[in-house]
Amino acid sequence: MGIHCCLNYVARLMQEAGLKARNGKAFKYSPSPEARYGLADNILKRHFAAERPNQKWTTDITYIRVQQRWLYLATVMDLYSRRIVGWALDTQMTETLITQALNMALGQRHIEPGLIVHSDRGVQYRATRYQSLIRRHGAIPSMSRQGNCWDNAAMESFFSRLKVELVYAETFKSVEEARSSLFEYIEIFYNRIRRHSTLGYLSPVDFENFNTQ
Repeated sequence: MGIHCCLNYVARLMQEAGLKARNGKAFKYSPSPEARYGLADNILKRHFAAERPNQKWTTDITYIRVQQRWLYLATVMDLYSRRIVGWALDTQMTETLITQALNMALGQRHIEPGLIVHSDRGVQYRATRYQSLIRRHGAIPSMSRQGNCWDNAAMESFFSRLKVELVYAETFKSVEEARSSLFEYIEIFYNRIRRHSTLGYLSPVDFENFNTQ
């Protein structure tokens, strides 16, 4: 209101009026012993650039609202071109969901031993069968540090664009409608048309084609 006063003056007025500020509660996270199983080191270490395809992949899960329920989208991104090489959609956030996304990526890409597959520390990504799938293909699991979303910034950026450019602009009436729209966005628009400043304003597919000829 344009009235200059110091913090202590405001505090005294509030005290006289019997008012208290509403503050957040302190919270200290203490993971259970089970939450430490299946962890992997942060091998990626925010080095999101890659010299060739299938050298570094990153993966994550996001939420999408459909009517009165949530859908869960798991995606796998090749950091070389920012191309989404695998994805899966389900009504439950399970190990099966992320395995389907990874299997799609493994099925359409020619990988070599040493591929880094990065994720957060979610219980799905720490599951034994999922970890075994990674290692069975000669890949190396990598995980973000505890509570640090910036360690997976490339995927967080994709989810942000996805929601701004598609999800927030639509009201999905069914799971199939959401699945169809996500397919069109990921496979047609994002991978093949949408230009990226980090790729010299080429789409992921054009970037791969231009640089692997």
